[in-house]
Amino acid sequence: MSDLSLSNAPIDELGQLQQAAREALTDSMVERLAISGANALQLLDRLNDERTSDAINVLIDRVTELHNVGALNTLFDMVVLLHAARDASTDSIIERLFGFFEQIINTVGNEAMAALASNARQALDEAAAETAQTVPRGGLLATISMLSKPEAQRSLAFLLSFGAKLQRGATGA
Repeated sequence: MSDLSLSNAPIDELGQLQQAAREALTDSMVERLAISGANALQLLDRLNDERTSDAINVLIDRVTELHNVGALNTLFDMVVLLHAARDASTDSIIERLFGFFEQIINTVGNEAMAALASNARQALDEAAAETAQTVPRGGLLATISMLSKPEAQRSLAFLLSFGAKLQRGATGA
């Protein structure tokens, strides 16, 4: 082969490739290529918009920040969890959740609970104010003399009974 034929070989191959591509294209392929090209140009046009460009730059900065602190994996884990919860939720589960919330609202939101909370807060405020004004006498003998008062004995008995019942309720006995 001559040097001239070697230098033309790649050009001939390119021509053959162009010829094969031209022959392989059908009308539907040309249409899809034209639509894809138009969509790409439309996307580039939107990216040239200043507000869109600023938004994408902020998004990239925030994703980088999430990656740097290790929160990006957590974010995607939360997305997967939410997706799984959405997929797992059925009408029955939704009904039971609403029933549960309704029961909580009815239990906590009634007047008896509000009165109990108000009375407990008032008692705590009054006890704190009274205790703050009391001058401690100090010493073991002063504490023992306080135990001789009936209200102190009833208070201790109440606290011991309350604690026992609370513990029994916690252990399920």
